[in-house]
Amino acid sequence: MEIGLESGIPTYSGGLGGLAGDTLRAAADAGLPLVGVTLVHREGYLRQVLDKEGNQTETPWEWDPADFLELLPQRAVVTLEGRPVHIAVWAYRVRGVTGHEVPVYLLDTRLPENDAEARSFTDHLYLGDQKYRLCQEAVLGIGGVAVLNALGHSNLSTYHMNEGHSALLSLALLEEPSLGELRLGYSQSETAAVKSKCVFTTHTPVAAGHDQFEWELVEQVLGPSRAFVLQSLRLWPAGVLNMTALALATSRYANAVSKRHGEVAGDMFPKYEINWITNGIHAGTWASPYIVRVFDRHIPGWREDNNRLSQAGSVPLDEIWEAHDLAKRALIASVADRTGVTLSPGWLTIGFARRATAYKRAGLLFSDVDRLRDIASRLGGIQVVYAGKAHPHDDEGKAVIRSLFQTARSLAPELRMVYVTNYSMDMARDMCAGVDLWLNTPEKPMEASGTSGMKAALNGVPSLSVLDGWWVEGHIEGVTGWSIGDDATSDSDSVKEAASLYDKLERAILPAYYGDGQHWRGVMRSTMAINGSRFTAQNMLANYVRDAYTPAQRALLPA
Repeated sequence: MEIGLESGIPTYSGGLGGLAGDTLRAAADAGLPLVGVTLVHREGYLRQVLDKEGNQTETPWEWDPADFLELLPQRAVVTLEGRPVHIAVWAYRVRGVTGHEVPVYLLDTRLPENDAEARSFTDHLYLGDQKYRLCQEAVLGIGGVAVLNALGHSNLSTYHMNEGHSALLSLALLEEPSLGELRLGYSQSETAAVKSKCVFTTHTPVAAGHDQFEWELVEQVLGPSRAFVLQSLRLWPAGVLNMTALALATSRYANAVSKRHGEVAGDMFPKYEINWITNGIHAGTWASPYIVRVFDRHIPGWREDNNRLSQAGSVPLDEIWEAHDLAKRALIASVADRTGVTLSPGWLTIGFARRATAYKRAGLLFSDVDRLRDIASRLGGIQVVYAGKAHPHDDEGKAVIRSLFQTARSLAPELRMVYVTNYSMDMARDMCAGVDLWLNTPEKPMEASGTSGMKAALNGVPSLSVLDGWWVEGHIEGVTGWSIGDDATSDSDSVKEAASLYDKLERAILPAYYGDGQHWRGVMRSTMAINGSRFTAQNMLANYVRDAYTPAQRALLPA
């Protein structure tokens, strides 16, 4: 549903889109025969406006696909609510390090042949009501298969459903053997054939992230025949179409996006075998230009083989620090340009950039402002850069932003906080490389993976994080960062975790940052060498090729 290709193309809202883009970039680097399909989202996700009190309002993020994409001559049609919806196709080429290109096809229904409602189906990302969302997912899943066929991609061995939004492609594949003639029943061999072609990745342990639609709406949008076929699969509680359950039931392989998330997803969907492949980030995209120069000087061939980044352990500490100092100054300049706030290059700078929603607990750092102020007054100043959008309908998320603004007014002079609007790929590059410490405080076990901390690690920025998602695998205390709490399996206790956060700042992090410079730089280097080399999209994609994409690796499961 979302792909982060570049900042000027607002077809992403956060980490899921960034991950999709990084997967395609890694595939281009590896020369893999892979294509991507998404929606064009002509009005993007949203432009965020914050007033002086931290109240968020939103406007559309309009852009012109013609400025970035190539309009292809091929068209496709999908029937929704009994009328044809015509689909145009835009192409974006992701070029890898060897010149190999992976095409991304962005589907567009804003066509004169469509009625006013249908023209809007590919306008907004994650906005609109349930009917709008189901129509979008039908365009993506059913229309996406039709577009691939129209473009000549008729010999695909694997369809990778990236989150449940695209699960209706399995319905489209069922129709293919009879040349699009939908029947009221399919044989076990036909359903097994569809299953043999599909793999599925679930990205969220949060119930709200799994789309569900009432059957009355399914019949209205998809038609009675398609609704009957879906109901006959008997995959979910009566009266509800659960897109994650549909994807799981029609895939030969399914995975979560970290080891811990695999356990959580298995508990959520106990009927299915859910494996795990931990996410990774595209090193060439997220390394700052200053760190890139260091890598190029000391680690030749790192773009082609990201595992060579483990050699960063021999890079001189002073060079790592100099590169980081340049990245930090670039971030400070960017923040000043965006907000008018000037930060200090000498203060410990903490970064927190997440979707603004309650369970991310952006305010955990300020649970006890008096204690935090005391720590900063004794050990050294602390400044925090926040970023992240709240969904327009998430009142709790908007309240989180307002509370941070209220807190900021009581922090000076030992503490500073600034909130940057419209977090984007470009801002992510600045923040993940320019802060000194990456903070992540979600309620356990609600973090599926958390790729922003991986971006920071690549640039030598250690994490201070709750033991959830990828951090369970990437955490080595005092070597790659620090944990908040010490138990990866229990649910969150905000009081205990806030106390742990302050203890780590007071006893380990601030003394290291303001004390022995060589020790802090050593943590930066080990973070880069260990986690920067391990949690890459290149390694992640190799696991997908081995475990998910190669049909010979998977026995065909019965329907």
